[in-house]
Amino acid sequence: MDSGLRSELIALTLQHLKLVGIALLIAAVISIPVGILLTRQAPLRRWVIGFANILQTIPSLALFGFLIPVPIIGGIGPRTAIVALILYALLPILRNTLVGILGIDPAVRESAVAMGMTGRQVLWQVELPLAARTILAGLRIATVTTIGTATIAAAIGGGGLGVFIFRGISSVDTTQILAGAIPAALIALAADEGMGWIERKLPPV
Repeated sequence: MDSGLRSELIALTLQHLKLVGIALLIAAVISIPVGILLTRQAPLRRWVIGFANILQTIPSLALFGFLIPVPIIGGIGPRTAIVALILYALLPILRNTLVGILGIDPAVRESAVAMGMTGRQVLWQVELPLAARTILAGLRIATVTTIGTATIAAAIGGGGLGVFIFRGISSVDTTQILAGAIPAALIALAADEGMGWIERKLPPV
């Protein structure tokens, strides 16, 4: 690999990681509090989860295209790509937050309340620690999925390793395609293994 391609690979890899990192951070900040809210508001669960499910069924390239004409969040570039990645990452984090908290034995909650804990204390000292493993599993799924989906960001000028893939497809250059696909796959495998290791260290529900 020549120095020019190597430096471009490094730059696009960092760009890819930035897209994924920002999208996952925002998705987690949205999904975890909403998931907690849904454990307290049962009537809302069907609608919110249903909406997230619908987003998940939209083909990724189509979603990127739909967002381009949307005011403020749309356009060509990384911003639109990040919004699309956030929308795709919402469901697994949201669903696992909900499942993790609702899966806690009610007797544990009742014991905490009987000890005089407030609702906030029960959440932070009992529910979230016990549900942490399940929530992290959702974040793990979202991370791996987002790393792969982020390669499509190049189609709307979002950058990342997809630049190599789309360039390789247009020029029928296998080397360029592999230059984007292999690093993306390795990043996904590393993220999956790393988060899996952390997940195994957390206490089960």
